[in-house]
Amino acid sequence: MKFTNKKILITGGATGIGLGLTERFLKDGNTLIICGRRESVLSELKAKHPSLITKVCDLSSVDERIALYDWIQENHPDLDVLVNNAGIQQWMNLSDADFYERAKIEIATNVEAPVHLSSLFMNLTSVSCIMNVTSGLSFVPLSKVPVYSATKAFFHSFTLSMRHLLKTKNIEVIEIIPPALNTDLGGKGLHNYAPPVSEFIESIFEQLNEGKTELTFGFSDMVSKSGPEDLQKAFDRMNTSN
Repeated sequence: MKFTNKKILITGGATGIGLGLTERFLKDGNTLIICGRRESVLSELKAKHPSLITKVCDLSSVDERIALYDWIQENHPDLDVLVNNAGIQQWMNLSDADFYERAKIEIATNVEAPVHLSSLFMNLTSVSCIMNVTSGLSFVPLSKVPVYSATKAFFHSFTLSMRHLLKTKNIEVIEIIPPALNTDLGGKGLHNYAPPVSEFIESIFEQLNEGKTELTFGFSDMVSKSGPEDLQKAFDRMNTSN
């Protein structure tokens, strides 16, 4: 699929990887709709890119997910692509007093929201592609972010099934599998060591143009191709200080 002159909805499209995707899709002549929780962040980005269409939405809420779909159905029934990008990452320990409460929020955003949105938007007849942003941690978890890693493993598995199940509806399913990148995911400064988002975006758009449906980069490319023994070694290296 060529991603030009398409109408694309990106959840969490104002920051991090979502922002990188937004600006690159805009560059390629697409119409972008982005949603997020913070109106101020959306407004700031729209000031920079006036053609953007923005919508405030808390995807952890069932009602707001349904409202988002209804709004798209009414105002943008020609939507071509849904990008399930929004996610949160919380560094925490099972022994933390608020562990379960924080875990529920993470599961609602990282699992329930994209599953729900996918089930809604597949019914929009114009939709021809759904993109899911998972993680290299889908394959080997970082125990400092135990729930995040587990949600991404779930989402990777779900994406494989989605790709098979939506063939009959002629909806292409693409998985974007990033490694750690220099974003504020999890907190400011935690990923300053990591590659910039710009390098990742350029790489995955090259893969998109080649027709690939699993888009990887660096660490995520390595672990997505590793066997059990190598994955165990990677886990041991990543978690020795935990």
